[in-house]
Amino acid sequence: MTASAAKRIAALRDEIRHHDRKYYVEARPEISDREYDRLIDELRSLEAQHPDLVTPDSPTRRVGDEPVPELQSVTHRLPMLSMDNTYSAEDLVAWGRRVEKLLHDGQEGTRRIDWVLELKIDGVAVSLTYEAGRLVLGATRGNGTVGDDITHNVRTIHGVPLVLDLAEPPARIEVRGEVYMTNSDLVALNEAQAAAGLAPFANTRNVAAGSIRLLDPRECAKRPLRFFCHGVGDAAGLGAASQSGLLAWAVKAGLPVAPGTQTFESLDALVERGTALIEELHALDFEVDGLVVKVDRFDQQRRLGATAKSPRWAIAWKFEKFEATTTLTGIRVQVGRGGTITPVADLEPVELAGTTVSRASLHNADEVARKDIRVGDVLVVEKAGKVIPHVVRVEKHLRKGRLPEWHPPTACPECGTGVVRDTDGVYIRCPNVDCPARMRERLKFFASRGAMDIEGLGDKLVEQLVATGLVRDYADLYGLSAADLEPLERMGKKSAESLVDQIAASRSRGLARVLNALGIRHVGPRVATLLAQRFPTIDRLRAASVEELAEVHEIGDVIAESVHEWLAGDYGRRVIDGLRQCGVELEVPEADRPVTDGPLVGKTLVVTGTLEGFSRQAAEEAIRKAGGRASGSVSKKTDYLVAGAEAGSKLDKAQSLGVTVIDEAEFKKLLGM
Repeated sequence: MTASAAKRIAALRDEIRHHDRKYYVEARPEISDREYDRLIDELRSLEAQHPDLVTPDSPTRRVGDEPVPELQSVTHRLPMLSMDNTYSAEDLVAWGRRVEKLLHDGQEGTRRIDWVLELKIDGVAVSLTYEAGRLVLGATRGNGTVGDDITHNVRTIHGVPLVLDLAEPPARIEVRGEVYMTNSDLVALNEAQAAAGLAPFANTRNVAAGSIRLLDPRECAKRPLRFFCHGVGDAAGLGAASQSGLLAWAVKAGLPVAPGTQTFESLDALVERGTALIEELHALDFEVDGLVVKVDRFDQQRRLGATAKSPRWAIAWKFEKFEATTTLTGIRVQVGRGGTITPVADLEPVELAGTTVSRASLHNADEVARKDIRVGDVLVVEKAGKVIPHVVRVEKHLRKGRLPEWHPPTACPECGTGVVRDTDGVYIRCPNVDCPARMRERLKFFASRGAMDIEGLGDKLVEQLVATGLVRDYADLYGLSAADLEPLERMGKKSAESLVDQIAASRSRGLARVLNALGIRHVGPRVATLLAQRFPTIDRLRAASVEELAEVHEIGDVIAESVHEWLAGDYGRRVIDGLRQCGVELEVPEADRPVTDGPLVGKTLVVTGTLEGFSRQAAEEAIRKAGGRASGSVSKKTDYLVAGAEAGSKLDKAQSLGVTVIDEAEFKKLLGM
């Protein structure tokens, strides 16, 4: 009987650890909460019948029986330093240049630097020590040298494995990370607080900071804390040589890591991605107060070292965060130029970051449902950096009565056409290309500075043109006369004539600007330029197959299919034919077209370092005039790397990939100079 029970107990523990990993590490649960609880209950019952089979690392041992009398001090084997921070991309790049200089000065063979971009979780820093794969110690950062022993509370966090999921774990390793709470868990916790007549918690960080230092682990267990691993302290036999390698090891070991971590070969590419990432933070269910940038390789981190307070190889790229509480007075929807129907929150006006906020984007219907946002709710609204305000969470403990759920429209609120849902299931759209709302937004973008740059054609005027029926498509703009415009609000004779002149001037913007202005899905300025370079007339572009489009550097299958579908569709044909009839130039001027018979036709070159006879811009222009393609990054498709003095990480990468490296003299020979 004991042997049978031991076998079942071992199987249950393995199964529970498997489901913990699926839920907390991979975010792909395989069973319901109720089924999971049944497994725990069965294990607990068997252990009660066979107390001699209970082990300290059993999933049932996450909550201790007795509180600790007081928190004991723990001295970190390696200091837990805090990071320097910056609030601007410019300062971040300047820091990166200093790092590069420190690594390059007097050092050969170490010029390439890879950079890691991570989310900066707004929680509480902790360290977890494992010996032979078993959790033996949890500690707070404290003053960086000495922290508090919080092992009793760390064991209650389900995302923290009590045993690492490794066949051969390191003899000893101290992983570091952040204890945090999700916004949805805080909503549920505050509802429970209100039901018990207790005060609600202000925010997720305060809950995490207070809970992790409680003396009674049973109380901590009532707070649904979570953990993300982001670093390592003292380690023996880890095997990873980089931060990216460490995070891959952590996932393999069953330790959760924050989503969205990426590695970049250039700091400029990292900054571009980081800037875009800030706009996406609303989709996260946990609080982020910035991004973290790190040098990837551990050997380079060691050479950079640290000051008394901070590592030189990492920096926090932070942004100002402002929160306010207000009431949701209504939810309306907006229709974008691509037909996307976006819910928008109408709010009781509230002061936020020095401005009065009365609306906030709710992004999509799924987000409204996930956060359970209802008209009449009290909301926490946040503004991070320059990003438009968004709803963090609902203060459901303040909800009065049973408020009706919000449901997305089944038809476009502007034209009445039935909506369709994207294949990814996130957005709903109005499919009617002639919808007045879509037309307004398309015209606003068409006239914008980055597109056709029609000065004087502002949002209010566009709305009047569509409302009066003067403009139903792009081509109608080019048929407008001053007499048509003068009767409109705020339009006199001179302003009407000026606008007609501006519209006429936009005819000669060129194919790339037109392609960007049309708002084809996935086509921005960069893609539009690449397409125009490869297919310099609209007729050649329209004749291209999906396969031919996908062969263009940086395009790929998704963009190619989108472009082909738009150009081949009834609406796309109608738009192009209309613009052609109005005299809009739909080709690249001969002088600007790629060379087709030069010595570098079909070749891709990258220039790095300092050349004596060329500036970087002049060298790349010479490549283009010779029919080649000047690229900013090295890959397996690079034919030549032109290396001047003080060539940097691109030289290292070219050599590692077997790319042909040439000097300036050889470059001139290729050009026929």
